[in-house]
Amino acid sequence: MRQLLINDIRHYHSPYPIELKYRDAFIALLINHPDCFQRTRHSGHITGSSWIINKNRDKALLLHHAKLNKWLQPGGHADGDENVLQVALREAKEETGLISIQPVNNAIFDLDIHKIPARGTQPEHDHYDIRYLFLADEHESLRKNQESKDMQWCTLISIPVLTNNNSSIIRMIKKSKSYK
Repeated sequence: MRQLLINDIRHYHSPYPIELKYRDAFIALLINHPDCFQRTRHSGHITGSSWIINKNRDKALLLHHAKLNKWLQPGGHADGDENVLQVALREAKEETGLISIQPVNNAIFDLDIHKIPARGTQPEHDHYDIRYLFLADEHESLRKNQESKDMQWCTLISIPVLTNNNSSIIRMIKKSKSYK
């Protein structure tokens, strides 16, 4: 599974130069660190996220993350699972309660590396976040868990203000408008 992921990342193309830089860092992590799918790798590890949009592609589902106090897409730790698409889907279902959620395809939608601040005994570390695009029914009931303070479908045009102009989220907004 790891070699398939390495191949997917090697062949991942993006018009955003930062993602090409990230691509090289992901490949180095995957090749050089056998424990990169474990959160116990304290300097940084693989996570999977879901950019969930409605069928009209004019809204995305965001969570107000309880620990980070930010509006973000659903996602979480791989915890040893090298099938990151399944990680993203599992986390999305756990964090939203959605049943109708479906991947648009199996391709990587976005790559991002971001810092997670130190908390308790856990030091500051990097999340190597592999993101996939999902569609879901915006009228389906949502059920948040303890990881979120709030959850809502947001119009794509309202998200930059809500997320404090988070550049990786703005990048996903732009991509979701034209992604096949």
